[in-house]
Amino acid sequence: MDCIANLGSQKAVVIFSKSSCYMSHAIKRLFYEQGVSPMIHELDQDSRGKEMEYALIRLGCSPAVPAVFIGGKFVGSATTVMTLHVNGSLNKLLKDAGALWL
Repeated sequence: MDCIANLGSQKAVVIFSKSSCYMSHAIKRLFYEQGVSPMIHELDQDSRGKEMEYALIRLGCSPAVPAVFIGGKFVGSATTVMTLHVNGSLNKLLKDAGALWL
């Protein structure tokens, strides 16, 4: 779990993903289209991927990917991020974390 927290705070936005997951792709695209450059950890391409996946599940992320951290804090999975985007709060979180300047 400490590994996830450490990785999750390495950049303003960190996404734990799997390269074959369509929801992970959609969430990454959402951030890229807003001008955010997130750090991406592809669990299916990391030797510790399974261990990190279990840690994300223990953190409350179900399914384990995509899991999004903003400003070093766990925000949630795709449903939570999309809800924040639709209701307009995602931009504020991104600005507060230093991921957006406009």
